[in-house]
Amino acid sequence: MRKLIEDVKITNAIAPADGVAGVSDINGAILDMSGFDGVLAIITFGAITSGAVTSIKMQQDTAAAMGGASDLAGTAQTIADDNDEKTFYIDLSNPGERYVRLVVDRATQNAVVASAIYVQYGAKSRATTQGSNVAGESHDRVAEGTA
Repeated sequence: MRKLIEDVKITNAIAPADGVAGVSDINGAILDMSGFDGVLAIITFGAITSGAVTSIKMQQDTAAAMGGASDLAGTAQTIADDNDEKTFYIDLSNPGERYVRLVVDRATQNAVVASAIYVQYGAKSRATTQGSNVAGESHDRVAEGTA
């Protein structure tokens, strides 16, 4: 059986410093989908101030700079102001363009993005390299004992 980590690539979508309390929109990291079938964007919110108008969506473009980015129909989700500490996801399979990104729209009141990551899946190559600032280990048939 193959390990999941051999078939996926994990990338930080939004840096922790960018997700601090605020009302400005956040464009996530631009993701190159070449060599992958899809991407799962996972977003966890922290404190959301009452009255905050917050939403998430995905965009795509043919160019790496995302200068002509277009929203992807049906990907928008409204985040209620009582969704503190809740995790949301957008699973985007077979996007029409090579480059995609997550967008967090924030307005009127503070909303904290505690974390946001991309998990690209359906790797065409098993030698998948994880994104920068991502570290971990993979284990197989581990014996009991001191960790």
